[in-house]
Amino acid sequence: MTEIESLKPTIIAVSGLSSNTGKTTLVCDLLERLPGWEAVKLTRGHYRSCGKDPHGCCVSDLIRDEPLIRSGRAENYEAGKDTGRFWDAGAANVHWVIAGEDQVEDGIRQALSRVQSAGVIVEGNSFLDFVEADFAITCARAGENRMKTSARRTLAKADAIYLSTIDAYDAATARARFDEWRGGLSIDIDLNGKPLFTIEDLPRLIECIRELHETPCFSSVFSVSPW
Repeated sequence: MTEIESLKPTIIAVSGLSSNTGKTTLVCDLLERLPGWEAVKLTRGHYRSCGKDPHGCCVSDLIRDEPLIRSGRAENYEAGKDTGRFWDAGAANVHWVIAGEDQVEDGIRQALSRVQSAGVIVEGNSFLDFVEADFAITCARAGENRMKTSARRTLAKADAIYLSTIDAYDAATARARFDEWRGGLSIDIDLNGKPLFTIEDLPRLIECIRELHETPCFSSVFSVSPW
């Protein structure tokens, strides 16, 4: 590893197969176990282009001609909100990117340029179209997932699948329910042998992230079967 490479933070991506898959909860779980790491929250918005009242969209009034990045506790801490949860989980810094549809790449690159820690966890789907993560995790529900339009593209870039605990199943039941849901799809989603994890596997996932710079994680750290 060169000196320049060693200065770059390890980027862990957390995306979702659909909405409400526990992305924020997983980011918090990771931050609690990775002291000193930072977090980036990506929020895409639009101004009137969706046809809705701009004041009815949570970030419509924040959309500008350039992406807006709010860094630091004073700029983005609010109890109960995603960024507030990141701080409460122990993030060294949190960067909130509010970007229009055509501003995502610029916004995420600006946010990453502000990261000063050894690693950063980025929550959001679309940034993977522009930035290659060192390790990408796609969250899914154990039960039914109402897949986003971009879900298959995001899944293709994932290194692992994480079944959230939203459905309160144990690991075996979660995997079985996920398989059942996949079996009912008209077009199957190809996991290409990607490992599938639950909260029970979190310690080994953390171990993999910690050793990411030194070892090929899944060949040396993990002994968990994908299914």
